[in-house]
Amino acid sequence: MQGSVQERLRQFGELYQRQGYRLVGRNSAVKTCLWTKKSLLGRGECYKSKFYGISSWRCLQFTPSLFHCTHQCLFCWRRVEATLDPNEELPPDDPSEVVERAVLAQRELLSGFKGNPGVDLRRWEEARHPRHAAISLAGEPTLYPLLNPLLEEFHRRGFTTFLVSNGTVPERLEGLEVEPTQLYLTLPAPDESTYSKVCRPRIPNGWERLNLSLELLPSFSCRKVLRLTLVRELNLKNPEGYARLIEKAGPDCVEPKGYFPVGYSRQRLGPALMPTHREIRAFAGELERLTGYRIVDEAPVSSVVLMKK
Repeated sequence: MQGSVQERLRQFGELYQRQGYRLVGRNSAVKTCLWTKKSLLGRGECYKSKFYGISSWRCLQFTPSLFHCTHQCLFCWRRVEATLDPNEELPPDDPSEVVERAVLAQRELLSGFKGNPGVDLRRWEEARHPRHAAISLAGEPTLYPLLNPLLEEFHRRGFTTFLVSNGTVPERLEGLEVEPTQLYLTLPAPDESTYSKVCRPRIPNGWERLNLSLELLPSFSCRKVLRLTLVRELNLKNPEGYARLIEKAGPDCVEPKGYFPVGYSRQRLGPALMPTHREIRAFAGELERLTGYRIVDEAPVSSVVLMKK
């Protein structure tokens, strides 16, 4: 998309709103997760509920950096072209204001569920008062310069927080004084050449910066997780390379997870590159052989395995 920053923001905003997002600031947004909707209807919960005890119907899917990312990952379900250049900065949204507006937007998005006879009304009422923030919806959240007060605001309101990062802004992670409840880092490749092919970084030295974040991980006292989003014929390979990076980072958990052909990723990859859960389970078995991590749980419907030391 061409044009001025303001014109592109208008176009991007319209695109996201047509996809069910609600803008709650200049660069912040919420969108109701599919698993939130399913959990209200009694049709299952997200694997994070099984692995980490999160109530899917009380989860707020949020981003403070909708229009900025340092990657254009092939497996991303978003329209990755609908982002600004990392150097095109926006004034940061006020943390307390966007959290308040995010909760109100979530209530609006879920309001119509009350009239559905299949909805658990107790859960619906609880969903109006979310208690978990998944700071991951779109963009790279560590590009938001007010992460400390944002996390503090969520925690002040009684939220738990999952901060999901691609690891390319290690200085922002290093500067966190308020830790999230759980820190997720995406580990998208076992080596630099695969990283460049999969993530198509928009910044120089992305691989080096990711490795700096991996080295920082042991300094955090919160729960730390590495997520491996694995695509057949692309990055579902070289378990030895992943094992070296896992051992360097020393996370509490590792999540090998299969790619799903959803959203705009279907235009880049497609269903033929979606691994089966059996393939993901076998790859986790290779990591188990090479590391001090063991398979402790799995969620076949999401094609994900949980590994712990």
